[in-house]
Amino acid sequence: MSNLTTDADTAHFDLPSDRGEGHGRSPLRWLLLAAGLAVAVALPWFVYPPIAMDILCWALFAIALDILLGYCGLLSFGHAAFWGGSAYATGLVAVHYGVPFPLAVLAGMLFAMTIAVPIGYLSVRATGIYFAMVTLAFAQMIYFIANQWRDVTGGENGLQAVPKTFFGIEAVETEAFYFYYAALPMILLGMWAAWRIVHSPFGRVLVAIRDNSPRARALGYDVERYKVIAFVLSAGLAGLAGGLFAISHGFVSLQEVNWTTSGKVVLMTVLGGIGTLWGGAVGAGFIVQLEDYMASSGFEGIGIVTGSVFVIVVLLFRRGIWGTVAHLVSSRSTRSAGRRG
Repeated sequence: MSNLTTDADTAHFDLPSDRGEGHGRSPLRWLLLAAGLAVAVALPWFVYPPIAMDILCWALFAIALDILLGYCGLLSFGHAAFWGGSAYATGLVAVHYGVPFPLAVLAGMLFAMTIAVPIGYLSVRATGIYFAMVTLAFAQMIYFIANQWRDVTGGENGLQAVPKTFFGIEAVETEAFYFYYAALPMILLGMWAAWRIVHSPFGRVLVAIRDNSPRARALGYDVERYKVIAFVLSAGLAGLAGGLFAISHGFVSLQEVNWTTSGKVVLMTVLGGIGTLWGGAVGAGFIVQLEDYMASSGFEGIGIVTGSVFVIVVLLFRRGIWGTVAHLVSSRSTRSAGRRG
């Protein structure tokens, strides 16, 4: 027990003081926040708007996964179930009820959280690779249902002609550029919710569970309950991203619930940096832009390139892109503070 970290003790005694203090007032944090907002607002001016929307959706998806992977230590290979499940639910609501797309997306998000409750409850009892395999199995079940329930989902033909209804505002409903700015607040709210989750007492307990589950349990925390809640919250944010992705494309295919989608978001999260939260956004931007560039160039071996990039980053930057930069900045700040001291 001598090598246990103090995260659980911190979660138990010191977390209330973490609200609005220290890190939250760091000038560097505010500067990075302002830079991130500026990039999000300016993105469709420099990137083809549908691609810019894809970047934001995948960024939120990767951030959602990082809540589970980076802060809870649970690797899910089944998050496509929530991304794709929400995409189908959002599309069906939009097609059959004609409601404004924010309401359809919220319906998809609720659907993702609903199916995440039994999946999470059964999955968190496993650990390590067994947890990953259980989540993958459940995701494949969702894929099978989507493929076989053709009268509802369209099967292999997918769900087509998903409308971008938005209170009768034609510019948003027909132009990808304006749709981007209509959807941007929902993405930003999702990212803010993720930040709030990991910087709350609840988030610090998740870190304690990740670092040493028996110690957290000994302190009186219901470990399985915390994991299930984290699983459902992560699924909800993934569902928010998947719903917006479906509305943006006006189409939902089986690809959204395929296991390759789960693998792709894990790739993005690892590339950006596990446990950094914003690293997922960096990884998403990099992968989406790289895939778009190669597809536009007519290159067919996209998987080979992205796989090679993944191997290089894992070997040379084990903390990921954002994680490595953050570590270097933190180390430099610590050395500077030591010299001043």
